[in-house]
Amino acid sequence: MWIDTHCHLDASEFDADRDDVVASALKEGVSRIVIPGVERQNFARVRELAHCIEGGAYALGIHPLFTPRALDDDLRVLREQITASMDDPRFVGIGEIGLDYFVPGLDDTRQTFFYYEQLKLAREFDLPVICHVRKSQDKVLKGLRVFSVKRGIAHAFNGSFQQAEAFIAHGMRLGFGGNLTFERARQIRRLAAELPLDAIVLETDAPDIAPSWLYKHRNAPDQVAGIARVLAELRGIGEEALSLGTTANAHAALPRLGLISA
Repeated sequence: MWIDTHCHLDASEFDADRDDVVASALKEGVSRIVIPGVERQNFARVRELAHCIEGGAYALGIHPLFTPRALDDDLRVLREQITASMDDPRFVGIGEIGLDYFVPGLDDTRQTFFYYEQLKLAREFDLPVICHVRKSQDKVLKGLRVFSVKRGIAHAFNGSFQQAEAFIAHGMRLGFGGNLTFERARQIRRLAAELPLDAIVLETDAPDIAPSWLYKHRNAPDQVAGIARVLAELRGIGEEALSLGTTANAHAALPRLGLISA
């Protein structure tokens, strides 16, 4: 059994064949797909999708790349949506939130405001977070520390060993996906191979971050199985051990996953 802890299944890239994409994932043993929200306008859609597919789950949040068009009132709406979702077993946390210092032109003050306000919500509702940490590992971790949010996933982790150890010490799991399948991605492969197994969760970030065999093509949740095979080889362990470990880690990072019955 595999869990895709990060898949943007609501993306338009899946509009033509979304049902087939989900069926293929199930055939490959992907029993859970977590669909994070990115802005107010897609909160209802990710919830709907999570309920339409077998093993679907969702998170709600405002992504740093969407902060230029986000309104302060979106935080009120997010709080209302979280409140309304607390009794929903398919709702697993707050995300995708965080900071991005890779894309030029983002207002640092604005994205930090939304990140910190969402951390306050995570603390208030005692929910884990799914964090975007692109070129922002230290500042994202600082926010987690300031607001005492100690559970969740640092998505698509690509920092140093020291940064990885700091996130792990804080209680976070680290998400690894298609990047580790590229031989040139030496740092990511070293992290994936050498960090403690109990720190790692699997993800696709589909339709983005495709594995090497789909380079420049659409990624999909069924690719978790292939990514896992590469990771198992890098670590020198069997796929069953990796499946058991990463599944347990996903449940530790997002405990409400255990509430989903199908």
